[in-house]
Amino acid sequence: MGLFSRWRKEERTAVQARPTEPSPSDALSEPPRPRPEDGRPVSAPLTDAERSRISRGLEELAARGVDIDDLAAIGAAYDRAHADAAAGRGDAAEVVELFGVAIGEHLVRRSTRGWSVVTDAFGTDLGLVDARADTVVVPHNLVSARWMRGETGWIPGVVQHLVGLCPRAGA
Repeated sequence: MGLFSRWRKEERTAVQARPTEPSPSDALSEPPRPRPEDGRPVSAPLTDAERSRISRGLEELAARGVDIDDLAAIGAAYDRAHADAAAGRGDAAEVVELFGVAIGEHLVRRSTRGWSVVTDAFGTDLGLVDARADTVVVPHNLVSARWMRGETGWIPGVVQHLVGLCPRAGA
């Protein structure tokens, strides 16, 4: 899972070309609903459990002195956590969880994306959706893929790029 287009181009065109006045046939002209088995993500509202998961992550990040509004601070904290784990002083799953939440919350605050539960052919996780951009971002996958490749120094550039794709007015 990661950055996906939810509808194929021809489906987006069909939706954009719809008349502004509703008609009795509108229900028939809607594009098919996304299905995870087609590789098209489906989103659902957060439950209390997911909201608690995000809150716990934000509390832990604050306790570690990580400023969610500062990409350089998030990146530096991730790089330190990566070095610590490489030296046997940390847990990869905890780092992926915390920095997935950090990146996700930064995107929520700076872009038009919002938290959601996202399911696709690969599973279900916290994700960020933006209907206007027709995309889904799963921050934990951003972190875990780069963790497995041993990448550091990537957070500010990658996250700022994602913010730039769907910036929040005034952010």
